[in-house]
Amino acid sequence: MTLPDIFRVRVITLSDRAHRGIYSDLSGPAVIKYVRYAMASAGWKYEIEHDILPDDAEALRAALTGSPAADLIITTGGTGIGPRDITPDVVHPMLTKEIPGIMEQIRVKYGTKNPKALLSRGVAGTIGNTLIYTLPGSVKAVHEYMAEIIGTMEHTFYMLYGIDNHS
Repeated sequence: MTLPDIFRVRVITLSDRAHRGIYSDLSGPAVIKYVRYAMASAGWKYEIEHDILPDDAEALRAALTGSPAADLIITTGGTGIGPRDITPDVVHPMLTKEIPGIMEQIRVKYGTKNPKALLSRGVAGTIGNTLIYTLPGSVKAVHEYMAEIIGTMEHTFYMLYGIDNHS
C-alpha cells in the first residue's frame, strides 16, 4: 500500500452550544492548526473538513460513516462523564483496532499536573484505514493532546498503510 496522494481530514467538534451558535467553537480550529503543521512537516498534501455537531450519538455515527471517507478524523468534545458526553461511547465500538497507549500516556502525563485530566475518556484507533482520535473539548486539552499526537502521526500512518520505514 502507499500513502494517499491527498490526505482527507475531518475535524468534528461536538458541542450542543457551539452547534446552536451560543458560542464560537475554539477547539476545532485549534485541532486544525496542529493538523496543518503535522501534514506540512511530513510534506503531505491534505484537505480538511470541519463540522460542528450537537452532542448526539446518531449525528456522530452518521458523520463517521458518511461519505466521503476520511484518512484522519479528530473529534473534540464529549469525552467526559457528563450526561451528554457520548463521543467515546459511539467511537469505541466502531474501532477496528484500538491504540490505547497514546491516550493513556496523555492522561498520565497531564493528569499528574491537573488531576481533572484523568477524567477524559478519549480513545484512539482505526476504523478500517481511518485513523481516529477523540479529544476533550477545551482548547487547553487540545493543545496537550495534539502536541503528543503529532509526534507520532507520521509513523502511525506509515504503520497503518503497511510501509516499513524503520531504519
